[in-house]
Amino acid sequence: MPAHEYLRRILNARVYDVAEETPLEVAPQLSARLGNRALLKREDLQPVFSFKLRGAYNKMVNLTRAQLKRGVIAASAGNHAQGVALAAAKLGCRAVIVMPVTTPQVKIDAVRARGASVVLHGDSYSDAYDHALALQKKKGLTFVHPFDDPDVIAGQGTIGMEILRQHHPTEDGPIHAVFVAIGGGGLIAGVAAYIKALRPEILVIGVQTEDSDAMARSFAAGRRVQLHDVGLFSDGTAVRMVGEETYKLARLYVDEVITVDTDAICAAIKDVFQDTRSILEPAGALAIAGMKKYAERERLKGRTLVAVACGANMNFDRLRFVAERAEVGEQREGVFAVTIPEERGSFKRFCALVGRRNVTEFNYRIADSREAHIFVGIQLADRRDARVLAKSFEKHGFAALDLTDDELAKQHLRHMVGGRSPLAHDELLYRFEFPERPGALMKFLTSMSPNWNISLFHYRNQGADYGRILVGMQVPADEKKKLREFLATLGYRHWDESGHPAYRLFLA
Repeated sequence: MPAHEYLRRILNARVYDVAEETPLEVAPQLSARLGNRALLKREDLQPVFSFKLRGAYNKMVNLTRAQLKRGVIAASAGNHAQGVALAAAKLGCRAVIVMPVTTPQVKIDAVRARGASVVLHGDSYSDAYDHALALQKKKGLTFVHPFDDPDVIAGQGTIGMEILRQHHPTEDGPIHAVFVAIGGGGLIAGVAAYIKALRPEILVIGVQTEDSDAMARSFAAGRRVQLHDVGLFSDGTAVRMVGEETYKLARLYVDEVITVDTDAICAAIKDVFQDTRSILEPAGALAIAGMKKYAERERLKGRTLVAVACGANMNFDRLRFVAERAEVGEQREGVFAVTIPEERGSFKRFCALVGRRNVTEFNYRIADSREAHIFVGIQLADRRDARVLAKSFEKHGFAALDLTDDELAKQHLRHMVGGRSPLAHDELLYRFEFPERPGALMKFLTSMSPNWNISLFHYRNQGADYGRILVGMQVPADEKKKLREFLATLGYRHWDESGHPAYRLFLA
């Protein structure tokens, strides 16, 4: 579709029957830390706490009377579902929403509260999508795609229209870049199409998680790439393949796609809370995390940067994980494994090196008569401070591993330090990520060979719709092929951590 046609569609999009024109607000504390003027487009303030109702309503209001009479169907993990449900209630039509069984209950309840029928199917969005298409054909419903539809894209594009209209160059200076989260690409396609049509000098930068980076990989490959699996922390952007139409528009109008990790997202959630007292969901904070990374990478100073805060449907129980990881994400906590001599005064010497820095965590268990291994968290001034500390420990005779960016250490080891057993022969250590649903753990256990003994196990519920476990399995050397078959059949994301140095220090 030509660019001028999208501009026309966006200008004529009928979103304001249900959507609010959300404010474009300065984030003063974040601006001060970045040395730039950070503006937040507050889509978390929509009636369904997300931008998704714009595209959903614009699609549905353009349906024929006959289509509305038959009803609509959608597949969604939550935000699009709420947008479709609200639009259906406004237009007086039936709505069926297919959601993965892993969807947080808060989102299921919100959809049902708006009068839509909910069908739970599959572990992922892809499973729900396939089932929705089957139901669409069977029941004669109209499918409302969450991102790959011109009317949906145009509805989301009204956010770009509002940003340019609300921005005051005399107060804020010219906009240098607009940052937008990418899942399937509907939001960035619409925003970029509008902004580039009117203000081509403004950079439009997409942001994805490192483990759900379908658009970034598609850009690199020059074609749409389908991911084998996706990370689930930012569930609102956990899409294995971007849309065909959204990819075309992104290639034309998006300047760059950058990726951020889980810790950076958690830090961005905290940043927004400190400035607004609002709590974004991970996908909602993705653009803010990308803005921070880009500003640091490019060493920007005094520029005006806009980030779309696109959603706030946060599962409350997940906040314990966010709070734990935000300090690391903001590079305000370092995590180290340090070996000290098992002798009087060594701990005091270690503490002297830490100096006036605050110790956030300390784990220790006697290892042998010669040395002790400690797991310690230390408050930092910045990320460079971690490297300074590690060098200081080494210089004074304390062997140190900097684990600040290590997922195994942050997720599991910090809760397990000190457990050793001479019985754990032939032990292999694996990390798994699996959907948090009834039967998921039992599926894991029953799929294992009865010849393998579980020698180590760590699981901690962190309020998310996925679980993370660390498992030690005693697998005889002649059964390694069976192990590979087990991992392939199981279908859970996994990482072999058997050679991890911190595991060797504390648990092996």
